[in-house]
Amino acid sequence: MENPKVAILMGSSSDADVVRVAAQILDDFGICYEMLVLSAHRTPHETAQYASKAEERGIQVLIAAAGMAAHLAGALAAHSTLPVLGIPLSGSSLKGLDALLSTAQMPGGVPVATMSLGKAGAKNAGLFAVQILSLNDPALNQKFKDYREKMREDILGTSL
Repeated sequence: MENPKVAILMGSSSDADVVRVAAQILDDFGICYEMLVLSAHRTPHETAQYASKAEERGIQVLIAAAGMAAHLAGALAAHSTLPVLGIPLSGSSLKGLDALLSTAQMPGGVPVATMSLGKAGAKNAGLFAVQILSLNDPALNQKFKDYREKMREDILGTSL
């Protein structure tokens, strides 16, 4: 089996249902990934260590899903120069607004690409990872273009 190119991390195992949407996209495109639970708050040392070693293990994109304070994406970005895609999750009385703002409001110099809330964000994170990886992979780039064309055709073929 090839080495994973994408890491999907979540702050809690209860987030797995949402992040599986990103994993399914990667599966559909034949991209090897790993998925694990790490918390910026409950496992800060392990999170920093994971992020700092990811690139040397062949990881090229980090996807981080977290709710509430949602510091996982920022913690990964602070310890890695890899692209980090943040998926804010609903999980508090603020219905994800807190996670969205925490993910989007990174200080200048430590970027995190922030996706939309929940499953739509997970889908887009998977697709954005495909786009990043396709920059240096012509076959993957063509698969992505074919995906977009099929989406277009599906919309145009819809009648009411």
